[in-house]
Formats: sequence, C-alpha cells, structure tokens
Amino acid sequence: MITANALEYGDALPEGGALLGLDLGTKTIGVAVCDAGWRYATAGKTVPRSKFTKDAGKLKEIVAERNIRGVVIGLPLNMDGSEGPRAQASRAYARNLSQALELPILLWDERWSTSSALNAMIGQDMSRSKRAEKVDSHAAAIILQGAIDALAGGGF
Repeated sequence: MITANALEYGDALPEGGALLGLDLGTKTIGVAVCDAGWRYATAGKTVPRSKFTKDAGKLKEIVAERNIRGVVIGLPLNMDGSEGPRAQASRAYARNLSQALELPILLWDERWSTSSALNAMIGQDMSRSKRAEKVDSHAAAIILQGAIDALAGGGF
C-alpha cells in the first residue's frame, strides 16, 4: 500500500514497531528511524545508491534489524505543490520498494527538509565535509519526524 494520506497510512500500520524514513537522492539514500512509540526520529546511515536490488537488500537489513513496520519516503514536490520529474521518480521507487519490503509506504512532502537539515547542522558548527556526509540522513529524520507528528495528531 502506498499513500500520501497520513490517516490511511496510520490505519494500515500494524501495532508496535518503528518506522523507516528515506530521503531519496540521485547518489545516496538518507535513512532515519523512529522509536516504536513514534515519538522521535533519529538520523541513521546514508546508503550509497546503486542498482535497486542492492539498495533494497540494504534497506531489508535495516527493516529486519530495527523491527520496522512502515516506511516514509520524502516526496520532492515543487514549491507550488505540483509534481516534477523527481517526485515521479520517488513514486516509482516507492512502487518498487513496496513490492520488495511488503510494508505500507507513506509519501511525505519533503519541501525544505534538506535546507532545514543544513541549517541545523550549521547551527551546530558542523564542518562542511561532515554536513555533506550527513545531510541526507538528517533530511530523512526531518521528513520522518513530520510524518510521525502528523500521525500523532490524527493525520493533520
């Protein structure tokens, strides 16, 4: 099941278990996870992108290790809310990942997630090289936190 509606997604999720947040880039996938109570999203690793089957294998390992029950994928909408080529690519990736992981997937508006992550890291006085290394996983955490906040608030 793939949806952009947090209420539908919440209804499809099994009880208990963590959620996985993904920020899909062209070269890397930022990964974040939240606790089983869906309170706090934490930045995880950054997975270098390669062939889908290899990427899916790495994500399956994380799903098994962390008792993941659902996935939140950032949907890169244009500033006017329309979908461009990157959003269409994210939807295609979600379709493939849904078949590979057999978990519910929520597509979540990721506008401003990368710039928010960068601003937070600059505020922490993180070096430019560290920021480049961690920005995708921190953006994934921002995406996931937005989704779990919406789930806690009834989907709004």
